[in-house]
Amino acid sequence: MPVLGIRLLGKMLPAPLASQSSVYLTSEFEYDGFMEDRYSPRESRNDSLIRSAPFFDGLPEALVDKATAHVVIRSHPPNQVILLENDWGSSVYFILEGWVKIRTYNLDGKEVTLNILGKGEVFGEMAPLDEVPRSTDVITLAPTAIGNMPAQDFVQLINSEPQAGIRLAQLMARRLRQVNRRLRLRESDSVSRVADILIFLADGQGKRGQQGIEIPNLPHRELSSLSGLARETVTRVLSKLERKGLILRDRDILCIPDIYALERLLV
Repeated sequence: MPVLGIRLLGKMLPAPLASQSSVYLTSEFEYDGFMEDRYSPRESRNDSLIRSAPFFDGLPEALVDKATAHVVIRSHPPNQVILLENDWGSSVYFILEGWVKIRTYNLDGKEVTLNILGKGEVFGEMAPLDEVPRSTDVITLAPTAIGNMPAQDFVQLINSEPQAGIRLAQLMARRLRQVNRRLRLRESDSVSRVADILIFLADGQGKRGQQGIEIPNLPHRELSSLSGLARETVTRVLSKLERKGLILRDRDILCIPDIYALERLLV
């Protein structure tokens, strides 16, 4: 087995120590993408599933066929590391089912969740474009199916089809707007910050259900990391919102009956 190195509590061990190990370890003892052939079996190829990714909407069919010819779909269990910070970008990833979180660590070694992505989203697109290592970790939050596209195929698609370049620019612009909005609310009260995170998730991954917009009922530690609030504060605010009827919670789903009522809480 090739030597990989050791990662513990979000830190890379020195090279002499890393060279003595054949596996990656994380603070949650998850295997990284290098091991995915063993822990994430390949699925039978499903062209319609791959082409259903919103990124390909409106692109010439022949070009999409060529770009997705080498895409491999893999299934991942919850809490599996897909990418690690400082890895080199050999693939671009399309989420076909499930959820992932984008995380990094602050100077104190504390985990910080930067984003939550779901079905239809793309990640890992930056490293192949600017030819630098990955800047964040990506970890599954639920059983997740991901289409892996070779980086060179993605770059060729962007270079050969202007509409694909526009689609990528739109993706970047939307994420930048989301970050700007969250930064503006960083000094707001706890209710505003939790409400903003729920709206943020609804905007990116919400689905219209019978009772309103449905988003995943994430663990409170993830909402805490996204909002920058203590987990106990997040729990208290969610209970308050639920008592007021602004959210409905089931085991796996959090429903927002009236998104505009939630937006009115932002100050």
